[in-house]
Amino acid sequence: MTSPEPPTSVRPVEYKGEPLDSERGPGLGCFRFQVGLLVVFIFLTPLTVIWNWPVEISIILLFATIVLLLFAGQTIIFLLRLVAADRREGRRVPLASGSKTVGQLEDVQPAATAGGSDDDENATPPAEPGVRE
Repeated sequence: MTSPEPPTSVRPVEYKGEPLDSERGPGLGCFRFQVGLLVVFIFLTPLTVIWNWPVEISIILLFATIVLLLFAGQTIIFLLRLVAADRREGRRVPLASGSKTVGQLEDVQPAATAGGSDDDENATPPAEPGVRE
């Protein structure tokens, strides 16, 4: 038996072995807070040396900056994967495009090769309404 849906060449984005769920994990507000705090620490850490603050404070701020860089980096990677998962759910078509996108051409290829003879493979697909060639 075959499924009624055509097979897609796009696999779901996985996170920790499961399909990525946008409702789980850090959000954009968390990332903005991390970046804001990171900017403050990046400017404050060298100023503690200029202002002759105790060395312990400079060390603590330096390590806090490094740890915050780690967390902000991981958060941005997670958010970029969310964007990738969102874009893979459905094909987006450029509004002002006069030609087909690569994804549309790839979708037409399997359908054309699955059905028929050598003559069908060399035939050009019919033009879509409103598309100039």
